[in-house]
Amino acid sequence: MKREIKLNKVPNIISVQDMVLNSAREFGSKHAVEDLNNTPINRLTFSELKHNILKFGNALKKIGVKERTHIALIGENRVQWSLTFLTSMCFNYVIVPIDKNLTQNEIINIIHESDSEVIVFSGAFSSMISESKGSLKKLKHLICMDETFEDKSFLNMVEMMRKADAAYETDLPKINPDDLAEIIFTSGSLGRAKGVMLTQKNLASNLVDMVSMLLIDSNDRFLSVLPIHHTYECTCGMLCPLYRGASIYYARSLKTVVDDIQKVKATILLGVPLLFEKMFKRIVKSINEDKVKSKIVPPLVKLTNVFSQLGMKDVKKKVFSELHEKFGGSVRMFIAGGAAPDPLVAKGLREFGFNFIQGYGLTETSPIVALNQLNNFKDNAAGIPLTRVEVKIHNPGENGSGEIWVKGPSVMPGYYKNDKLTSEAFEDGWFKTGDIGFIDEDSFLHINGRKKNVIISKSGKNVFPEEIEDLLNRSPYILESMVFGQDDEKQGEIIAVQIVADAEAFIELAGRLNVPITKDLIESKINEEIIKVNGQLAAHKQIKKIDVREQEFEKTTTQKIKRYLVTT
Repeated sequence: MKREIKLNKVPNIISVQDMVLNSAREFGSKHAVEDLNNTPINRLTFSELKHNILKFGNALKKIGVKERTHIALIGENRVQWSLTFLTSMCFNYVIVPIDKNLTQNEIINIIHESDSEVIVFSGAFSSMISESKGSLKKLKHLICMDETFEDKSFLNMVEMMRKADAAYETDLPKINPDDLAEIIFTSGSLGRAKGVMLTQKNLASNLVDMVSMLLIDSNDRFLSVLPIHHTYECTCGMLCPLYRGASIYYARSLKTVVDDIQKVKATILLGVPLLFEKMFKRIVKSINEDKVKSKIVPPLVKLTNVFSQLGMKDVKKKVFSELHEKFGGSVRMFIAGGAAPDPLVAKGLREFGFNFIQGYGLTETSPIVALNQLNNFKDNAAGIPLTRVEVKIHNPGENGSGEIWVKGPSVMPGYYKNDKLTSEAFEDGWFKTGDIGFIDEDSFLHINGRKKNVIISKSGKNVFPEEIEDLLNRSPYILESMVFGQDDEKQGEIIAVQIVADAEAFIELAGRLNVPITKDLIESKINEEIIKVNGQLAAHKQIKKIDVREQEFEKTTTQKIKRYLVTT
């Protein structure tokens, strides 16, 4: 029997401009955004945010930036980044957020490929922009968020706004929600640049559908730590709280996350699975190292599980209050996205009284496709499809798994200036995600892995590397792993793995055994861990070849391994 999906009543919006104006009216003097670092525009209420948008928009008009102009945006997570993004949406420009961690070559290529005529950037990029401006002939205006003397041709964002009057709300351009509003490049490499086009309708529909499933309100405080150019953080971590009157605090850095959570008493933290896995491992390690806690915590977890099942929802928070205080004492939920989290981590955090949910999406879907709910979740599932998003499994096999196809108002119109790629991505109006999965009897979507990563075993069965990697990465001795298929003369394609050993775990092991860390010690222990994992896998999924590597894998900004760069 299918579970009933309870939806929250939320205001309907048809564009991001609509959202900005509604939120300013509804939440006015309430705190909207704040930088925990010292920046020129540090803290704004909802009314001040709207006022600053109207000033910056007018300042852009004054220097001749016409509607539909493409504006590139690069910088750290900060108030001015959000302000620029929202100004673009309100004044009918096209925003091009750029990953600040890309190479100079990739950044320059995206500016060129996106046809940007304006760039707004933080001071950290002033040298790069100054050096490269000669080759970027389309760029007419270079606007720096910070005061810099790097280049006389730079305009200063704060100074521009100081000199400009605020536009009247009635003078704002009428937005066509179906027009191009944003271009996000999922690859910046020369000749491989792929720009996802999103409209204001895409973004607005995703906000409404998402919050109707997972309630966020004006009492919530978000700590922003993930790269803001990415749709996951941009839509879910910036637009979503502003839509419902919550406050956003921009963390100083990834290293200060715990201190920053304590300082702002965050209620919601969005993260990638790796962040939560590290968090959980540290919690477990600190308990195991304490003689008293290691004895009393496991029985307390079991006892509070019983109370929770009887409806005493707050009992865990009270029993494990010391742990909750380390995270500020106000965390209402951890939300994982960008990749699938380990179900054991989700269960483990929940057993300490932390609500933990996950969602699934892609840049091309603005991004959320499916979402778990606080009282309706499965830790091994991506979630339930959003109300206006249709999901179907194309060409399912014996076990019901097939490629996930998606249709709905939050699906992109296509890739920028690339009709061939767009036509390949769609069939009969359905967007082909490239992910393999299935829908269970309760309407939950499950993800097996990426279609392009699937290994075909000798018996013809599909093997999903992600499934094996999840098991491997649970080992305290394995920092990260990448499973792949490798040709073998005798056995055909076999399951192979590259592993990065966890230095901390081996230092502790060597100390306990009173032996030096050697290649033999590492390989012997890793082999033991592989035997354990193989014992949990069907014969056709078992690992046959192991390679322990010294360097960590190169990763994307959402901490996914760049598989195509790994030599196998």
